[in-house]
Formats: sequence, C-alpha cells, structure tokens
Amino acid sequence: MRLIATCPEETKPALVAELEALGVTELAPTFRAVLCSATPRQFYALHLRVRTASRILRVLREVPARTPAMLHSQVRRLHWPEWFDARHGFMVESTGDEGGGLTPKQVITQVREGVRGSFARLGEQVPPVDTEDPKVVIVAHVARGRCMLSFDTSGKSLHKRGYREQGHPAPLKETLAAAILQFAGYDGSVAFLDPMCGSGTLAIEAAMIAVRKAPQIHRKKGEFHFEWLADFDRALWRETQDSIRAEKLDAPPCIVAASDVRAEYIEMARRSALKARVEKYIQFDAVRVQDVAPPAPTGLLATNLPYGDRIGGGEAEVRQLYEEFGDTLKHRFAGWRAAVLAANASPYKAIGLKPSRTIKLMNGSIPCRLLLFDLYAGSRRLPPSSTAPC
Repeated sequence: MRLIATCPEETKPALVAELEALGVTELAPTFRAVLCSATPRQFYALHLRVRTASRILRVLREVPARTPAMLHSQVRRLHWPEWFDARHGFMVESTGDEGGGLTPKQVITQVREGVRGSFARLGEQVPPVDTEDPKVVIVAHVARGRCMLSFDTSGKSLHKRGYREQGHPAPLKETLAAAILQFAGYDGSVAFLDPMCGSGTLAIEAAMIAVRKAPQIHRKKGEFHFEWLADFDRALWRETQDSIRAEKLDAPPCIVAASDVRAEYIEMARRSALKARVEKYIQFDAVRVQDVAPPAPTGLLATNLPYGDRIGGGEAEVRQLYEEFGDTLKHRFAGWRAAVLAANASPYKAIGLKPSRTIKLMNGSIPCRLLLFDLYAGSRRLPPSSTAPC
C-alpha cells in the first residue's frame, strides 16, 4: 500500500523519524506530509501506533486533471464499487493547487459526481453523499494538472486521543507533545519530568511511550475509516490489535512525573491521565517550579513554558518566572536534558542557558521555538545518550 501521513510542516522531521522506526519503507517527505509504503499489517498497526501524524491517507490512483471535464471523466472510469459499499455515505475533500482552472469547489463536485457516475455506469446502487458523518472520505489532491485520489483511512484527526479534559487556557495538542518528545529523543528509558504540566499532555504522552502503549488502541469499533472499505480484513485487524496490546509493559522503566503550581491543573491532568489509562504510571505533585526537585539523577525535563493567560501577570512577572526557571535548571538538574517550548514573543532568553539546538514550531497559531538543552554536571558535559539509573 502507498500511504500519506500528514502533519504540520515544522514537525515533519519527527514524523519521518517515527515512520522509519516503525519500519515502513520508501519514505518520501513532501509539503506537510510523508509518503511511504506499507504492508497491510503495517497499515493497520500504523493507525494505532503513530504519535506525530495528523491523518493517514491511502493512495488509490493519480489521474490527469487539467480541466473539470477531464477530472470527471477520469474519476468516472475507475471501479469505485471495488473499494467501498454504496450503502456507506461518502464525501470528498480537496487539497493542493488550483491548477488547470480548477477551484476546490470544482474538484469536489467533479470527483463526487465522477464517483457516483462510476457506480451508475457499473449498474450498482449510487452511494449517498454525507458531509456530516461519512464512513468514506475521498481526498483529491490537485497539483500541476494531476489529481491524486486517496481515502482518509484515519477518520477523526489522530491528535484526538480521547483523553483531554476541557478547561485549560493553553492546552498542548497531543501530536505536538509527541513531536517534542521525539525531537528530544525520549523513549522511556530515562526519567521524565514536566514541572509546569498544565493539562498534563506532555506527561501523558511520555507515559504512553514509556509503557509502549499505542495512542489509538482505545478507539471504538468503526471509528477508523478503513473499517468501512471493501477490502477490510477483520481477522488481520484483530490480530494486529491483540499483538500491539501484548507489547504494553506493566510499568514504565523509569519514573514519569508531572507537577504544577496550581492544584486545579494537577487535578485536571490527573483526570486526563485516568481517561488515557496511564494515571497510575505518573507521579503528580502540586509544587512551584522554583521548588521542584529532580526525581532521578538523570532524565528528560520537558515543558511548555507558560505565557500570557497561564501566568496572568505583566512582563516583569513573566521574565522573573523564566529567570527562576533557568536557575532551577542550572542548580538542580545537572546531568539532565531539557526540552522547553517557548513562545517567540516570550522572554525565553531570560532562562540564561544556551540551547544545543533550537527548532521552530507552531503551538496552534502561536509561533514558538523548542529549546533543547544538555545541562552540565560541574564542568563536564554529559553525552545526550546518558542513561544513568532512574
């Protein structure tokens, strides 16, 4: 199978690294996506395992699309009844360039009517169009006079793990948290701490990595759209699910900890962790970042620095917090690595440490940078792969 895994452009390197680790082949990064090839077993497993992708698309065909009539004719010629049952409602999405005089509306219309015309031409029942709760979503990507036709096999966005509690003013998207951990090289073999955890997303994603828990393993029957395609192999799907469930560890190899100064955020994070079924693997604590102590000799500290509404103070208060956070890193976390997400508009330089690497990211609509620090033990710099006892 030829697949497309989509993601924000800035997290694409994390997705490439993750797909390589998952064993898929023929990786070809493109804009906001990575093309790859997979066996049917890998295809099913990818939907359960992948942490940094937004959607997975299964490529069907690429056809000429220089005019609306040409696109309609090419789509109508395909044998769509071989791919999905007419009893299932479908919809069409358009992405890509508006080349050849084709607008997104024209693309959607011509592909939709071409699909319906294919069923009619082959003497089959014509499937209904359903834009509210479709079981089949066809994605038409037009570029340079060609149209790549794919099925969105993931269904709802893969960042929707189903555990996030509502109410936090600055929640971190689950896929972004997973990308941050990927950039930081976290695999669960060292201790983890988020000292300003907010809604707890980083700690929850870290706990799932540490116990080898697939992020989508709890999706309900029928929520993946590949389950509605004609070639869905139910036996292979069940076998894949059982195999992935069996990989989960009884406990993380090293401690996963999360703290925040506000007790209500800790309770929110705890409820989210409970919904994610990893609450028992995370040590929660209500404590100021200035007073936090490392839970192990070495490990990874990762956090989304609060800014604006999360602090509620003026520029001087924000700067003071960043300075005190930097002092905490310098004086208490020698031997650790740190991955710190900071808004571009924040006074992140007040941390007072030089990052070993900086990665530009977007947290929703907020331009940010991920600051990666290798902290020192005295005058000796520890290697990034240091795995001292947890």
